[in-house]
Amino acid sequence: MAALTHLAPTPTPETQPFWDGAKRHELMLPRCRGCGKCHFYPRAICPFCWSSDLDWIKASGKGTLHTFSIPQRAVMGISGPFIVAIVELEEGPRIATNVIGVDPDPKNVQCDMAVEVVFDDLTDTIALPKFRPVA
Repeated sequence: MAALTHLAPTPTPETQPFWDGAKRHELMLPRCRGCGKCHFYPRAICPFCWSSDLDWIKASGKGTLHTFSIPQRAVMGISGPFIVAIVELEEGPRIATNVIGVDPDPKNVQCDMAVEVVFDDLTDTIALPKFRPVA
């Protein structure tokens, strides 16, 4: 993956706990203390109740495949085919990601299939959460 380090994100103050957790191979989510809901993408204000009283929880890492696409051509230096997906986490939020560990063919991938998080160490400081089918 060293060739793809140009895709490494730059953490911001709002996203730093997420990236710190990913480096430890933990999926961290912001949770509102006001309404109790988790959300994703990380931001300073709850998108449900507008509270700024947030904390972070370690998510289960389990979810279901909400939707996916299988690009056949290279995208940003990643050769196709591969699976680009939105995963709905058990905690509620949806996260954009890749699905790995399954042949990228629509016959092998289906919406609502159970998936679990795995981490791809992209650089010394950034690990990307990806998902694979639950065995």
